[in-house]
Amino acid sequence: MTAEQKEPRRVIQLNVDDLVEVELEEDDDFLKVRETLTRIGVSSRKEKTLFQSCHILHKKGRYYIVHFKELFALDGKPTNINDNDIARRNTITNLLAEWGLVSLTDSQKTNEPTVSLNQIKIIAHRDKSDWDLQAKYNIGKRIN
Repeated sequence: MTAEQKEPRRVIQLNVDDLVEVELEEDDDFLKVRETLTRIGVSSRKEKTLFQSCHILHKKGRYYIVHFKELFALDGKPTNINDNDIARRNTITNLLAEWGLVSLTDSQKTNEPTVSLNQIKIIAHRDKSDWDLQAKYNIGKRIN
């Protein structure tokens, strides 16, 4: 069993102030960021499967980079989000900013905690057909 499996799931309260807000330069940047995030996450050791860590959330004209476990919390569902999940979200958000895909509205929010890049797998666009890209949360789709 991994540490993540042992950690109990609980309902936590999140609001927009807890999320990392970003700004986009142009309208089509949303789709670019959304597609890029499908190629960043945690890979399985046995197969070429990548589990997407973060999503871009559009809410009332504002944009946020959120870990999929934060989305569960926003839905009022139990989650086992931990400091490593937040650190991974911060690192991914910082990478998006470095690449010029987003601007951080509050750069202090993603300073710490962060993870080293060896804890995150980034699949090049040209290689994405070689991988099974999996999302553990689907925004806008209800799955029972």
